[in-house]
Amino acid sequence: MLLGHMGGPFWARRDAGAWSVVKGEYEPDEPALSAARREFREELGLPVPDGELVPLGDVRQSGGKVVTVWALLGDLDPALAVPGTFTMEWPNGSGRLQEFPEIDRAAWLPLDEARKKIVKGQRPFLDRLTEHLADHRAAD
Repeated sequence: MLLGHMGGPFWARRDAGAWSVVKGEYEPDEPALSAARREFREELGLPVPDGELVPLGDVRQSGGKVVTVWALLGDLDPALAVPGTFTMEWPNGSGRLQEFPEIDRAAWLPLDEARKKIVKGQRPFLDRLTEHLADHRAAD
């Protein structure tokens, strides 16, 4: 499973629960799949690999944001990622704006390791991917 470690000072020293699927915000009237492809490119600086997309559905995270995810079997070297950045005041209350990567590193992780590292609210995606893979193997 390709996950990104969330960038910025809040996540810098965290590992468990600090990784996420590559995601972002929709533009007005933008279809979910178009937004997913655009955000993948923006966050990793890489195109979505070719492959059959498998919808993993939606999950509402604890903060209320709804995340829609697709999976695909593809080839991508996470070392080539050039992440997008965001600006925030840091340290908090200092009045100084600093730029941080949206994702400070990306990695392919086995599903059992991904489960330990992914944000808790996104774990249902791992369950759905595991189910899809089991169904696919059973059909072969």
